[in-house]
Amino acid sequence: MTFSGEILAFIILALAAILGGVLLLNLTKVVHMVVALVLSFLSIAGIFILLSAEFVAVVQVLIYSGAITIIMLFGIMLTKHNDSEASTKKNRWKHGVLLLAIAGFAYAVYIGIYNLDIASQESTLHENNTEQIGVELFSKHVIPFELASVVLLVALVGAITLAKKPDDEEEGESQ
Repeated sequence: MTFSGEILAFIILALAAILGGVLLLNLTKVVHMVVALVLSFLSIAGIFILLSAEFVAVVQVLIYSGAITIIMLFGIMLTKHNDSEASTKKNRWKHGVLLLAIAGFAYAVYIGIYNLDIASQESTLHENNTEQIGVELFSKHVIPFELASVVLLVALVGAITLAKKPDDEEEGESQ
């Protein structure tokens, strides 16, 4: 394996994605967690660019880093939070088990990738990939695409309804 700028960029982006995930799990303030999640999403978008999947990278930035983050922040603002700290002894036990699980998973992934044999094939990935995705999406898969947008709209309306319901019940009880 030769060391190139592409491999260096991949390593930096992969470490940034992992760092974002670790920070997401370890930070205590929810807004900081969302920022760590955005770091992870942007790093993954950079990896997509390295894979010549520019369309998927732009969708990753627009949908996940933008829209999903905004929806999460709205969800945080619309819900009530009960902050309670768990005991540190239980946290240490959980951290130890989590560290062993992560090490086991990393070893399994390493063994799986190390033994993987992929034959190289000629492909046209770099030629008009956005156009190819658009033609496939809007010719063969237009119904599932539209159904997904309806499901997302219903989920958004349901989330707003659930978030508003307790406030309306409290007002009715006080009168």
